[in-house]
Amino acid sequence: MSAPAHSSHTRNPLDDERAHLAASRAALRAMRADAEALDITDVAANWVNAEVLRSELDARIRSLADLAHTPLFFGRLDYVPDRTFYIGRRHVHDAEGDPMVVDWRAPVSQPFYRASKKDPQDVAMRRRFGYAGGELTAYEDEHLTDPAEAETVSRLLQAEIERPRVGPMRDIVATIQPEQDEIVRAGIEGSLCVQGAPGTGKTAVGLHRVAYLLYTHRERLARTGTLVVGPNSSFLRYIEQVLPALGEMSVRQATVAELVSHVPVRGEDTAVAAHIKGDARMAEVLRRAVRSGVSMPQEPCVVVRGSRRWRVPAHELAGLIEELLARDMRYGAAREALPQRIAHAVLVRMEQAGEAPDDRVQDAVARNAAVKAVVKACWPVVDPAKLVLRLLSDANFLAEQADGILTEEEQKAVLWAKPPRGVGSARWSAADAVLVDEVDDLVSRTSSLGHVVLDEAQDLSPMQYRAVGRRCSTGSVTVLGDIAQGTTPWATASWEEALRHLGKPAAAVEELTLGFRVPRQVIAYASRLLPQIAPELKEATSVRESPGDFSVRACARGELDEAVVEACRASLRHEGSIGLIGAGDRLPALARALEDAGLSYLAPGTETSEGSRLTLVPAALAKGLEYDYVVLDEPAAIAAAEPDTRTGLRRLYVCLTRAVSGLTVLHAEPLPEALAEPYGAEETTGAAEAAGA
Repeated sequence: MSAPAHSSHTRNPLDDERAHLAASRAALRAMRADAEALDITDVAANWVNAEVLRSELDARIRSLADLAHTPLFFGRLDYVPDRTFYIGRRHVHDAEGDPMVVDWRAPVSQPFYRASKKDPQDVAMRRRFGYAGGELTAYEDEHLTDPAEAETVSRLLQAEIERPRVGPMRDIVATIQPEQDEIVRAGIEGSLCVQGAPGTGKTAVGLHRVAYLLYTHRERLARTGTLVVGPNSSFLRYIEQVLPALGEMSVRQATVAELVSHVPVRGEDTAVAAHIKGDARMAEVLRRAVRSGVSMPQEPCVVVRGSRRWRVPAHELAGLIEELLARDMRYGAAREALPQRIAHAVLVRMEQAGEAPDDRVQDAVARNAAVKAVVKACWPVVDPAKLVLRLLSDANFLAEQADGILTEEEQKAVLWAKPPRGVGSARWSAADAVLVDEVDDLVSRTSSLGHVVLDEAQDLSPMQYRAVGRRCSTGSVTVLGDIAQGTTPWATASWEEALRHLGKPAAAVEELTLGFRVPRQVIAYASRLLPQIAPELKEATSVRESPGDFSVRACARGELDEAVVEACRASLRHEGSIGLIGAGDRLPALARALEDAGLSYLAPGTETSEGSRLTLVPAALAKGLEYDYVVLDEPAAIAAAEPDTRTGLRRLYVCLTRAVSGLTVLHAEPLPEALAEPYGAEETTGAAEAAGA
């Protein structure tokens, strides 16, 4: 680089850049004022169109808001020979329509993320800006076509990556790396799966991909819709501000449970029952159950019209039913088609008798009481919840439908011990709700969206993958996850298997192993677990120059709570957010210890602030969250809380990799074997020792 980052004492060119920032903000305010002044009273043809137009205009006005503490632009490109573009979160133009800031998603902005000394892409200079509270304070230049200038790591980029985190997840638009940008800008036609180690930014990449696709295919996605699926509501609250900061406000967010909320979930399955109910084999059991009520007629259908009687024999009716079954249509669509098929058979007889019936006659015949009676008897209505209720309550019915698919032991495991009286009184589990959703789709097709982002996908069961896949059957999907962080007994074994269940077997799989969040020492320590939890994955590395604060300390059994409190105090002396992570059965004791020490704390998903930065986090909810400093309580208890060793160590791997700047591990019980060496009774590294952690 030609020069280090310049301080605010520099008169030029920093003052010129500040002037451009001020002018750009003024231009953005003018754009918003112009939008607010638009009169659409007499533009629309009717009130419906007027409401749609007003809604779109209101969204436009909201997107033009000037966020005072968010940089309007974060970079600049000087192209060869003489073109300059400022790169920011949204497009801003002056009164003549000339661009003052170019949207980061525009093609002209791409070299900001991908240009290098080896491939300058016609960029003579790339400038990065440093900000504090929305004020431009520094800049840093790279002359990509100057052979005399050495290629070094940007200090401003490094500082932005390592900046303390308080509040919800922030966007990474200023720090997107080339390999991340390739994923963000991948086309909409193909589906994509991103295997990302902790700290590689996979969640942020997925959200920025949504923003990019909405920019590039706005009309198409406005019509078909977009959806972000997360693991829990705490996670969704954490990420919810990223897209609005990028000017996108129309993306729906939901958990898988919310997608399949046909029945109220009030019960829990055993791990064995949940595993079986989530198995892909259940799809065939349900398919059989849905069709089990279809029967063949024993009597002919006799339609009376005026003085004439038209007879369709039972064997011909059976042929029509068998034909519909063979076509494998949705159950509801086939049921709607059956009366028309019977009516057509009647019309053929009318024509043979010399009559000339038209479509109105066929529709009338299809509504005839005799035809309706045949349909009701042979192809009964299926209520999805009632069908699943029967399947899980009636051992004989389950045995018929699961014959050759589930073993007798598996059938016993999924049956309710005490069958409920009805749908309303049933204690449905989360896995049951997915089964109801599967039946609902077998009866009538689920609506498909244009694009779905599925985050933390490694934890889904095959049946849950199918539920998400139905929501993008005619669209595309971006799957985000980490096999090593799969913390359910049914966690996916491979992305190939997961993509097959999603209905996207041809999706490309990309792997991110270069970390930008987790400190080097922390990710190296956590990666000791990989041979046991995901031996096929590459170990992640970190580009962060700072090693981070890191300590592993043993405590006497009666002193652990006190040591945890002191570690939290030490972490609070630093800037940023602090997460105290512990096993579920340890949380009451940790909460009491914090309260006795006068330390207030937040629940997961609650937004941190400068005055409240400590969050008490159950290990089961830590996935996807991040904190500047993490205090990890009793690793052995976290691992032991899960139903099997692999899942327990995967849960621990998740918890170990939530730290951005520092990690303190405290334990009274022996550490899991992979983590025990070379850390003995006490070993402390980094600044945590100086802080007394």
